[in-house]
Amino acid sequence: MSKNLVAYFSASGVTAKVAKKLARVLNAELYEIRPQTAYTDEDLDWRNKQSRSSVEMHDLAFRPPLADHGAHISSAETVFIGFPIWWYIAPTIINTFLEDYDFTGKKVVLFATSGGSGFGKTVDTLKKSCPGAQLIEGRVFKRGVTEDELLEWANTFKD
Repeated sequence: MSKNLVAYFSASGVTAKVAKKLARVLNAELYEIRPQTAYTDEDLDWRNKQSRSSVEMHDLAFRPPLADHGAHISSAETVFIGFPIWWYIAPTIINTFLEDYDFTGKKVVLFATSGGSGFGKTVDTLKKSCPGAQLIEGRVFKRGVTEDELLEWANTFKD
């Protein structure tokens, strides 16, 4: 097993592309964080206050259930977790993922995709969900990030 795991949630496919590139350059295991009920385009309409994503992000205690629990966390030393930025933070499914596994003693490096937003208060909203882990704010990437850029960035987290 690889010492690195790249886990990601991707609603539109952008984060998936970045995560797959990162896993490839690190020769890391790749794991998709999937909700029990997939998001539709209507669910993701941030302009609609009644859309699923809007409702979830306005209740930060909400935890969307996961489709499975197959991530190999125990064998990883460093877990890179990727997601799109929603309302200047990680989607609440990332809290679900962190709370459903034991990250004690792990280095958890966050990365995100966004058209223009930064990490905002992401680290603060995720810190309580992974006690005992070293939670690191990584970087927000645009869709066109190259494998070389990802490798250079990821190498900064080597011990």
